[in-house]
Amino acid sequence: MGHYYTVPGKPPASTHTRGTTIRDLAARLRGLPPSVGPVRLIGVDGHAGSGKSTFAGHLAAALGGAPVLHLDDIASHEQLFAWTDRLMAQVIRPLARGESAHYTPYDWRARRFAAPYPLPAAPVVLVEGVGAGRRALRPYLALLLWMELRREESWTRGQLRDGPEQREFWDGWVAAERAHFSLDPSRPHADLLVLQTPAGYEVLPGPESTPGLDQSVT
Repeated sequence: MGHYYTVPGKPPASTHTRGTTIRDLAARLRGLPPSVGPVRLIGVDGHAGSGKSTFAGHLAAALGGAPVLHLDDIASHEQLFAWTDRLMAQVIRPLARGESAHYTPYDWRARRFAAPYPLPAAPVVLVEGVGAGRRALRPYLALLLWMELRREESWTRGQLRDGPEQREFWDGWVAAERAHFSLDPSRPHADLLVLQTPAGYEVLPGPESTPGLDQSVT
């Protein structure tokens, strides 16, 4: 598993909803108040295989190259979801001080952490991955987006992407993801729901949507 399987591609021209483009969404994100230090931290959550990395790449491009933190770099084989302390120490606390963060990305093939990698305290920083909207992280998010795709369909897509050599890993992952979301669900707290369509993305109000923001993206 890991974001290195994703080919970013070209940002989609628009969402379907009333002609709102992904650049319009980016503009709304820039206008949000900072949520951790000077940073507007935007969470992109969803089931494994739901398209989080691809969407985050498109959105980052629309934001002019906003930094993206992939939670696959924070998790590990031994800590699929028990990575909150690492994230807080390596990313959240430095950003809260207005400093660049430095995190040690995990190499899923070599099964070890690599050298520290910088994450600047940019105006908008995207954090994408399963658990980006977890309870411990939500107080630091300016906005939470949820990729709206059923878990079974997401997992099927992810397994097809990763190939048969990752089948054993996926068996353990599915059980771990079920357990995580049963105890700490993200979707009920999402501000916006993101649906992938043949023409791009459709952005809809989420359970925790802000009235003014809803009207601008739907």
